[in-house]
Amino acid sequence: MEANLEEFAQAESRDQGKTITFARNVDIPRSVHNFRFFASSVLHHTTDCSQMNHMDCLNYTIRCPVGVAGLISPWNLPLYLLTWKIAPAIATGNTVVAKPSEMTSVTAWMMCKLMQQAGVPPGVVNIVFGTGPRAGNALVGHPDVPLISFTGSTATAQRITERSAPYCKKLSLELGGKNPALVFADADLDKCIETTVRSSFSNQGEICLCTSRIYVERSIYSEFLERFVAAAKKWKTGVPSDPANNNGALISKEHLEKVRSFVALAKSEGGTIHCGEGVDQLDLPKRNANGYFMPATVISGISDSSRVIQEEIFGPVTCVSPFDTEDEAVSKGNNVRYGLSATVWTRDVARVHRVAKRLQAGLVWTNCWLVRDLNLPFGGMKNSGVGREGGKDSYHFFTEVKTVTIKH
Repeated sequence: MEANLEEFAQAESRDQGKTITFARNVDIPRSVHNFRFFASSVLHHTTDCSQMNHMDCLNYTIRCPVGVAGLISPWNLPLYLLTWKIAPAIATGNTVVAKPSEMTSVTAWMMCKLMQQAGVPPGVVNIVFGTGPRAGNALVGHPDVPLISFTGSTATAQRITERSAPYCKKLSLELGGKNPALVFADADLDKCIETTVRSSFSNQGEICLCTSRIYVERSIYSEFLERFVAAAKKWKTGVPSDPANNNGALISKEHLEKVRSFVALAKSEGGTIHCGEGVDQLDLPKRNANGYFMPATVISGISDSSRVIQEEIFGPVTCVSPFDTEDEAVSKGNNVRYGLSATVWTRDVARVHRVAKRLQAGLVWTNCWLVRDLNLPFGGMKNSGVGREGGKDSYHFFTEVKTVTIKH
C-alpha cells in the first residue's frame, strides 16, 4: 500500500471528492499506519493470572478470536476507517467480512488485490460490495457473524442494534458528532484560529470529529469572530486535484442539498451568515461549475435549541456563539445528544482538567485537534456510539476472554 501510495491517493480523491493533498497526506498514510500499528501492538498485550494457594489452584486468562468479524465502514474516510477495522480484526486471529460504503468502494477493491500479493490466505479478508439495506443488512442479520464494528450514522446504528439483538452480537458503534470548541479569554488566539478553521472545515467538514459549534468567552468574542471569519474566507474550496485547494467536493448532490438546507434554516431563524454559502462565490473551472462544492461557512446568532446547533450537518459549516462563565461553556458544550469529541482552548492548566472532566465527550483535545495515539481508546458517549476501539480496546473487542482454572 505504501509503495502504491500515489495511486491510492488519486483514486480516493476522485472517488470521494476530497482534495488530493488530504488523501496523500492523511488518508493513505494513516491506512498504512493502521496495519503497522496493530501488527506490532498485538504482540505486547498481557493476560491476567492469580494464585489461590489455599485451594491449590492457579487461574489465568486467555484471549481467543471471536470468529467472523462483520465490518461496515463509511464514505468520508474510506480506506482510513476500513483498515482501522480490518487490521485489529485479523491481527487477533479473526476472519473478516467487510462492507465499504457503496459510495466510495474503489480503494477497498484496490486493497483486495494487494491482499493477494501480500499472501493473505483466501477467505481471511472478504470484501462485500453493496448497499446498506441489502449487503449490510444481510451481514448484520447473519447468525454466524458474532461481531459487528460499524462507523456511520446514529440512525443506521439503531437499525443495526435492532437487527443484531436476537443474536446477542458484540457491537462497536462509532457514530456521529456535534463537537464543540470552548475558547476561553486566555487562549492563544493565533494558534486557536488556525487550528479551529482546520478542525471545522477539513475534508469538507465530512469528518465525525470536525468542530461544528464554537463557544467563545464574551470578552474576546468580537475579535475572535472577526479573525475567524477572515481566516475561513481564505480556506480555499475547488477542484480536488489542485494541491492549492483546502477543500474539494462534497460526497453527493443529496448531501450538498442537505448541508445547504441547514444554512437556509439558520438564515430563516435570524442567524447571520458571515461567509460561505450564499455569501461568497466559488471560482470554479467551467467543467466543474455544477459540482458539489460549498465554501467554508460561518454562522452566528443561532439559538441553542435550533436544529442547526442540535443536529449533525457533516459539511463545511460551523456556528459561533458567546458564553460568560466556565459553567455556561460546559453546559452549552454538553447540550446536544452527541458526545464524540471536544476541544478546549486555554492556558489555565487547572481549567483544562476541570473542563475535560465535565465535558460529555469521548475525546477532549486541549490547544490542538486530531492528535491521535492509537494506543488509547477512541469512541463517543451518548448518541455518538457504543464501545471503544484502539490499542487494548480493539484487542479486547475482537477477542473473547476465557478464564482457565487449574487445580494442582
